Amino acid sequence: MNALAERFAPRDVGSYFVYTHEAHPGENYPHHTSWEQKLRHARDLRDKLGVSRTILVDSLDGACHRAYGSMPNMSWIFNRRGVPVYKSDWTDAASLENALLYFLDVLARRRAGERLAPFRVQRLDYRNHDRDAFYRGLERAGRKAVEEFKTAGL
Repeated sequence: MNALAERFAPRDVGSYFVYTHEAHPGENYPHHTSWEQKLRHARDLRDKLGVSRTILVDSLDGACHRAYGSMPNMSWIFNRRGVPVYKSDWTDAASLENALLYFLDVLARRRAGERLAPFRVQRLDYRNHDRDAFYRGLERAGRKAVEEFKTAGL
């Protein structure tokens, strides 16, 4: 996602990471019990995983996360008026790139004078499902997170 954000920044596209909570808490990164702890976790995310985008930290009670769907890895694209034009319940760089290219094309067409009318689309996208990489990510939180996930059969 960092590379995608860097690629589209010259086209005046902003990219932000909203840190909501630990989706799979463990002994290294437990559930948040204080604002200070949540800020430490967000800094670790930035530093240890190399997130170069601006990180916005949700409130301790997760109000922003709930307002935008509560999924663990969502992505949204908003136009300049703040209207959502893309919503995905999972972050996938290829899907986001496709949407960004489309909406930048729409913007160029409008600037060229073409009259366009919006309509809604729903589609099913697919992402790489690398289970080993997912478990390596869980290990960051701690063995407890890995074991709970395996026990749940997911």
